[in-house]
Amino acid sequence: MKVYNLKTKSSIRLDELLRNEIPILLDKEVSNSKIRRFIVSGAVSINRRQIRIPSFIVKSTDFIQIMIDLDKFFFEKKPNDIEYELTEDDILFEDDDVIVVNKPTHFPTEMCMVSDRNNLHHSIVNFLFERQKVLNPKLKNPPYVGIMHRLDRDTSGVILFTKTRSVNSACHDMFEKHFVKKTYIAVVYNNGKYKVGDSFSVSFPMGRISLKSQSAKWGRVEESKGVDSKTEFEILKEKIINNQKFLIVKCKPYTGRTHQIRVHLSSVGMPILGDELYGGKSYDRIMLHAKSLEFPHPNKNIILNIEAPIPNNFS
Repeated sequence: MKVYNLKTKSSIRLDELLRNEIPILLDKEVSNSKIRRFIVSGAVSINRRQIRIPSFIVKSTDFIQIMIDLDKFFFEKKPNDIEYELTEDDILFEDDDVIVVNKPTHFPTEMCMVSDRNNLHHSIVNFLFERQKVLNPKLKNPPYVGIMHRLDRDTSGVILFTKTRSVNSACHDMFEKHFVKKTYIAVVYNNGKYKVGDSFSVSFPMGRISLKSQSAKWGRVEESKGVDSKTEFEILKEKIINNQKFLIVKCKPYTGRTHQIRVHLSSVGMPILGDELYGGKSYDRIMLHAKSLEFPHPNKNIILNIEAPIPNNFS
């Protein structure tokens, strides 16, 4: 995620300003529809207030800040993205401040924003936004859905959102200071190095190793060019799939780098089944599931430990 500060010399519509500035910042042309979705997604703040209105008039005295996740910004819907209906069974926890969802595989955290009426149900964020409108029809202002972390499109399991901006700072801090404990389950190639009951850890500086024009791929880089990453692993059991031996592994990341678990397992010769980008065999999904999320409630003196059911094909 990169943060950019912008200025304008004269009053101008927000979408027009971004149409002028973003291609310069990213050195790539951007469509008008993507600019509109970007604004509606809540990635723009003016004078430290989130603005979701493309036609909003920006003045020369305004402090304009935009947040761009380069990997997500140029993401487009993939052919096997599922049509998914969020149900109350998918809500793992909810109160006035936060909501925790069991995300399915093949489904993005965010993509098409609610202004696109033909694509309302193409991301978790859209569902939660529409759900809050239905549950709170008397709201004077649009409901709020804050993204605190993400899961890859093909990763399933626990994901946390905020329902009010007032707790964003506390939630951001708990992720930055590693107060959040995440546990994942993965099905990996059995290279014979480890057996059931073994534990090991992987840590090294990570950074992007692919060109910007290619699919984003991350890996080990020189210390000066990367950021620290660490994951601890425990071998839980063996599993036979299509007459081939695999292992079910518990993964506990202590940092939150892009593709971290996938990269770490691949680095020790145990790529995740379905993760072809990092050397895994083809499968109907990437076999990585966010099993639990433990975190201090941002507004109450309690620790929450939220678990998502493990999909049948992980057992």
